[in-house]
Amino acid sequence: MSQIAINTSQNVNIKFNIASVGERMLAFIIDLLIKVAYTVIIFYLFFNIFDLGYLLAGLDQWSVMAVYIVLTFPVYIYPVVLESLMEGQTPGKKLMKIRVVKIDGYQAGFGDYLIRWVFRLIDTSAAGVVGLISMIVSKNNQRLGDIASGTAVISLKNNINISHTILENIHEDYVPSFPQVIALSDNDMRIIKDNYTKALKVGDRQIISRLSDKIKSILKLEIDPRKMTERQFINVVIKDYNYYTGKDN
Repeated sequence: MSQIAINTSQNVNIKFNIASVGERMLAFIIDLLIKVAYTVIIFYLFFNIFDLGYLLAGLDQWSVMAVYIVLTFPVYIYPVVLESLMEGQTPGKKLMKIRVVKIDGYQAGFGDYLIRWVFRLIDTSAAGVVGLISMIVSKNNQRLGDIASGTAVISLKNNINISHTILENIHEDYVPSFPQVIALSDNDMRIIKDNYTKALKVGDRQIISRLSDKIKSILKLEIDPRKMTERQFINVVIKDYNYYTGKDN
């Protein structure tokens, strides 16, 4: 399985397995089935349950088409909306344990998902052959939308799992100090721990200090340095995250 090295904004280089063409196709099929099910249900409700078919009587072809577009509108925006809300995943991608990420290490945003969505019109043309060929010939199994948005789709179900470096041993009677850590993601915590571990190895107090300040800024915390050192603070944050997310060994 091919891999991609992503250099995060914190200058941490991490390798991920690229989602295979088969995984992406299965995710696409799952999402397609969901969209088909929605369409069947919405038309059944419209014509059978609420018996609103009479509203279309006497309308011209364009007006009828407009009504159909309105009824099925969620199907068209399904990918861009759900990828934005689910941080690079749709139900299909989530079931297949794959995710859209930015190659430059930054968090993919709505604009990136929108670009992928727009290019979907090209990628799905000719029965999806265009996108399929693009994934086969591109280095990172990217379809045209991925290339245009600077994204790739990675697999999360392997030994390079996105959360594999955040595990921390905590005792059963451990009492957390900062519930605010739930605002962090697995990716945030992995980057924090990677940077912290590297800084400890070389004794870089500056990085530890900057990392501590960054965490406090994100979580909006004010810590009295007389009561808790920067190292103690970062250690507690890592343990608290493991406690709240259940990622303990």
